[in-house]
Amino acid sequence: MDVHLVDGTYELFRYHFALPSHLAADGREVAATRGVVGSMLGLLEGGATHVGVATDHVIESFRNDLWPTYKTGAGVDPALLAQFPLVEDVLMAAGIRTWPMVALEADDALAAAARHAAADDRVGRVLICTPDKDLGQCVGGKVVQLDRRRNLVLDAAGIEAKFGVGPASIPDYLALVGDSADGFPGLAGWGAKSAATVLARYHHLEDIPRTSAEWDVAGPLRNAGRLAATLHQEFELALLFRRIATVEADEPVLGSVDELEWHGPTAAFDQVCRAIDAPGLAERARRLARATRR
Repeated sequence: MDVHLVDGTYELFRYHFALPSHLAADGREVAATRGVVGSMLGLLEGGATHVGVATDHVIESFRNDLWPTYKTGAGVDPALLAQFPLVEDVLMAAGIRTWPMVALEADDALAAAARHAAADDRVGRVLICTPDKDLGQCVGGKVVQLDRRRNLVLDAAGIEAKFGVGPASIPDYLALVGDSADGFPGLAGWGAKSAATVLARYHHLEDIPRTSAEWDVAGPLRNAGRLAATLHQEFELALLFRRIATVEADEPVLGSVDELEWHGPTAAFDQVCRAIDAPGLAERARRLARATRR
């Protein structure tokens, strides 16, 4: 079997900006929620059987205590923020396993579920459905990353081709180059090319020689001396950024992959769909459930 683990936060943002506004009878904005749930039904209609969705129920996490400018809900459209609890409720009513994350992030839940699912002998592939580069660190063995919008699957070789480093080095890579989406800057002067060149040879921050004269890397590097000096002077900061970029894969979000098998919508789904002005979603789910029981 294949296991599909979906980044619900990414999906909600994606549909919020892709779809025109749609107000329910009570005046709530529901377009993104309708889009996400329809997309999950489409995934099931396409043959997926075991699906889990992780969301950032609260955008802030323990990482905000580690770095003051780490991402928050500030500046996010209130109409979008209000749909996080809504989409979670609708997905659960649809019978789809959903993890609303509070202390940790959706990425952490996806990483933990992927590790657990990959350990099950019955599982052929674990597809982490998101383009988020953070999750590249989870790829390897049975685990791949799927960008559903582009229909692009990345295995370990694909991650290395994209970033210039293997999955295990992704947190080190992000520590050096930073991640503007997550709100931490990386180290001054370090860019994607220099980080990839050095980490392709040394893999982890601790293994990079202190001076550039000791570096044995493929190809020339501009300002190598300055890069080495910056890393030495701000090494503790780099370790902090790597900690921020490292997913928490030990969270017990999943007891068994059997929890992810979709058996159809709950009895509440019809009412929930009426509340978001989407009766067609309820009919799709019923039709799909009948087909899967045959």
